[in-house]
Amino acid sequence: MRKARFLAVIVFACSLSATAQTAYLGFDRNAYPGDAALPTLHNTFAYTGYWLNDPPGEHTNSWKGKRKAVQDAGFGFLVLFNGRLYSEIKKARSPALLGRRDAASAVTALKQEAFPAHTIVFLDQEQGGRMLPEQRTYLEAWMDGVTAGGYRPGVYCSGIAAPEDGGTTIITAEDIRSFLGKREVTFWVTNDACPPSPGCAFDKTPSPSGSGLNFVDIWQFAQSPRRPDVAAGCPANYHRDGSCYAPGFVPSQHMYVDLNTAASADPSHGRNH
Repeated sequence: MRKARFLAVIVFACSLSATAQTAYLGFDRNAYPGDAALPTLHNTFAYTGYWLNDPPGEHTNSWKGKRKAVQDAGFGFLVLFNGRLYSEIKKARSPALLGRRDAASAVTALKQEAFPAHTIVFLDQEQGGRMLPEQRTYLEAWMDGVTAGGYRPGVYCSGIAAPEDGGTTIITAEDIRSFLGKREVTFWVTNDACPPSPGCAFDKTPSPSGSGLNFVDIWQFAQSPRRPDVAAGCPANYHRDGSCYAPGFVPSQHMYVDLNTAASADPSHGRNH
């Protein structure tokens, strides 16, 4: 009897080990860090964000043409396409047409950068809260256009509960998920509030489900600079200027990063093997 109980404990422990989620640490930033910085960054990070078009607030894309250098340095990818703000979508004659055009631009950029077919490209949805009808139409058209182009759609969006009128709250990722239908979409959410975030932490990589949403594949758990309205309760592991600096660099090099955790070392499946 004792032997049987001992064997049961072993089986149970092995089962837990088999189902435990492996997490990989990655970074993203708007500015390409430079070829010389890649080896040092790869000492800490398994993958990096990679912009296909101009990042938010930028007028150029310094990542363009750097895919081979990034892959040769050993990185996997989080491929990003900067989506439209509501003000742009609302004034468009057809949000669906705008979504299809942006999807075509993303597909063209993916091919120009030599990303393999079926790479996941994440639409950067900067504005949180419940999607308005025009935003929903734009998102659906973009997703369908990317799929038709031979790639796979993903969404980067908020995983934080946003207040609504009437005392209710809505999480953007859950709202988008509610109208996907049969579409297969990968979610990358941001939630840099502490808890659940450990802040600017490099020693332990949390599981993506630690974001509080069990359907997401990637969780951005720290941003640079730290957002005082969201991350005020985080540990004192950010630099005093509010940035999260990558290990191996001095602050004067300004190698600030956003931190991500994923279940894969190549979350977009963007490496050419």
